[in-house]
Amino acid sequence: MAPPSPTDRATLVGRLRAAGCVYAEDEAELLLAAADSPTTLAELTDRRVAGEPLEYLLGWAEFAGLRIAVDAGVFVPRARTALLVQVAAEVTGPEPAVVDLCCGSGATTVALAHRLRPRWLAAADIDPAAVACARRNVVGLNAEVYEGDLFAPLPRQWRGRLDLVVANAPYVPTDAVALMPPEARLHEAPVALDGGPDGLSVLRRVGVDAAHWLTPGGHLVVEAGTTQASVLCDAFSAAGLVPTVRQDEDLEATAVVAQRPT
Repeated sequence: MAPPSPTDRATLVGRLRAAGCVYAEDEAELLLAAADSPTTLAELTDRRVAGEPLEYLLGWAEFAGLRIAVDAGVFVPRARTALLVQVAAEVTGPEPAVVDLCCGSGATTVALAHRLRPRWLAAADIDPAAVACARRNVVGLNAEVYEGDLFAPLPRQWRGRLDLVVANAPYVPTDAVALMPPEARLHEAPVALDGGPDGLSVLRRVGVDAAHWLTPGGHLVVEAGTTQASVLCDAFSAAGLVPTVRQDEDLEATAVVAQRPT
């Protein structure tokens, strides 16, 4: 596609800004790069103005310095989840056995594969669309992606032998899902957003099961809302784990780390 004139570029930015796109200039550049013709650009712009997530239009999202493929309907990686990756890499030892639950696109799996040297690396998600997307993203990483509920699809012989379990499980309270930005609540799979009455239904289950799947001294690292951290720590303690909280104000992120006692 021929480079657009300054007027055309300004018109595109104006349309995006009017639609509420905070980073209209940046989005315009990405859409221009993605379009191979004026017709394609017009289609992409119309879809973006209508509220479709930019990542679905591009087919990828940037996460932790990596380009992650994202299919329509699959949870879009958030920048704040970089804290989960950072903390997980800090607490685990060399050549760990790692499992990423509620993996979505597999963004966290890929990021950990680049930061660690796992002897085992696997991911799991209950959503078939997410599993298909994650499998594309882990090609070449010697990682397996399983379809099923939390630990259920994992090989039984891994029970009690995992060094690191990470989970960006849904933690939005059911009543708050309707208050999320339209990009999320109208386009991403509800199973990736709805965490039950207080947002912690899935994460409580993760903690209870992780106590049996982790090796002694192994770590569970999950993302949660800042106001949920105290309640989640209590739940992890009740499951027999030893929890701590990590926060990053710049990312507006909270990670809860829970270790199985040695």
